[in-house]
Amino acid sequence: MAVAGNANPRRRTLLYPLLLLGGIALAVFLGFYLIDWLILAPGKNPFVLLFNFDVDTLQNALGNMAQVVAAILGIVITVVSIVVQLAATRYTPRLADMFFRDRTNLAVLGFFVVACINAVWVSVSVAHTFLPKVSIIFTMVLVTASLLIMVPYFAYVFDFLDPDRVVGRIQEQAVASALGRGRLLGDMADRQVRALVGVEQLSDISINAASQKDKAIASGAVDAIKDLICAYLAEKSHVEADWFHVGPRIRRNPDFVSLAAESVDDLDQKRVWLEYKVLRQYQSIYNEALGTVPDVNHLIAINTRYIGEAALKANDAEALQLAVKFFNTYLRATLNAANIRTAYNVLNQYRQLTEHALELGQSVLVCEIAFFFKYYAQIAHSMDLGFVTETAAYDLATLCERAFALRAPSHDAILKVMLEVDKEAESQTQEHTLRGVRKAQAKLASFYLVAGESGVQYARQIFDDMKDERAERLRSICDELLRIESKDFWEVIDRGTNFDYVDATRKAQLKVFFSWFPSLSKEAAHA
Repeated sequence: MAVAGNANPRRRTLLYPLLLLGGIALAVFLGFYLIDWLILAPGKNPFVLLFNFDVDTLQNALGNMAQVVAAILGIVITVVSIVVQLAATRYTPRLADMFFRDRTNLAVLGFFVVACINAVWVSVSVAHTFLPKVSIIFTMVLVTASLLIMVPYFAYVFDFLDPDRVVGRIQEQAVASALGRGRLLGDMADRQVRALVGVEQLSDISINAASQKDKAIASGAVDAIKDLICAYLAEKSHVEADWFHVGPRIRRNPDFVSLAAESVDDLDQKRVWLEYKVLRQYQSIYNEALGTVPDVNHLIAINTRYIGEAALKANDAEALQLAVKFFNTYLRATLNAANIRTAYNVLNQYRQLTEHALELGQSVLVCEIAFFFKYYAQIAHSMDLGFVTETAAYDLATLCERAFALRAPSHDAILKVMLEVDKEAESQTQEHTLRGVRKAQAKLASFYLVAGESGVQYARQIFDDMKDERAERLRSICDELLRIESKDFWEVIDRGTNFDYVDATRKAQLKVFFSWFPSLSKEAAHA
């Protein structure tokens, strides 16, 4: 995500164009002025002639200068007010406040006002008996600068309002407030409010962009929120203890007012109020984008995984638990909307976070997440969202494989949960779903058999769970798994591989597994 300080916008949009335009204007004036001097007054000092002021001429010229600066100020205020209002309407209403707190904007607008007032007063101070040459020259410099700066300032304003820079600026300010960096931080309550406001501003930008189906801006704001909280988690252990106290100003925030007092106290004790605020805003963006901008939903799932991984790296169990809770919340909202593809993507990111936790020895948490996978798989099953149930089953199978390879203590519990996903079918759709779950289980059995003697007992557990299945269902499952020859699915998918693909080694063990079923022993051996 681009940030505000990148490539110094003041130099790029103000200083360099100002020097270029000023240099061109000076060269043009001096070139023609010196031509006139050579023709009309070659024997006189050209600079003495330049500043040989005539009182009557000066009074008219200075009056016109004041009008020119006033006209420039009017043009600038008109253009800026329209552009800022349009940007605030599109991105966030707080953009106007950001604009008028920017030092460059205040300095330029103040410069125009000072130049206008100075020209007015100098114009009335000129008299036949008093000719303030220094003031006149200074006024001419100010008027010239006012004309020169107008176009570069418009470039600066448009650059200031660029969505990437707005988002980056908000992100930087929120991180600085959270970590106690920067100038004019104020007391702890002010820092907390500024961090809250920064998160809300980024959320407003993303929600407004999502409602207008502007994927680029929405995604940029979502990424900025992730970068903000990941930077915070990396330095959280060094933040002052008072920062984590949920004071009255935080409690009055809408996202905390809606919580029970006990829940807010829990956030205080667990030191995760900012993480909660971030993920709650993610939830709002997720709900806004659900069904309209699915790429934003996918990005929120990815970034929630990143937040969970940052919490794992920082050994912050409470923040990690929050990430898990919001993953569950995303799944609930997605199932209620019957959005199968988004659920598929969310489960993929959820599983990857779980694998990372598994590698770091978080066995208790992994067992909890395995239960959540089963829970939402069964809910999807009851809602006739069969593909979601199959996806959860395959993800649980993947977790079993990873846990077995790592010799994780949680392996047996995950396998038990995996075998509880399927239910008896109540409709033709659910019948197909149940077959998908059984395929995932059979495929897992082939993995255990490839592992040798250490995996046979687990393959036997899967057999015991499947032994009462009807022969025709078992036969069709076996045939489908053996038939798939290509690892790659015939459509573009995020997971990269076909769920039902097994390599040649595992296919051989798959035949062994199905040979255990008396009703299929002859068919499996023949195959």
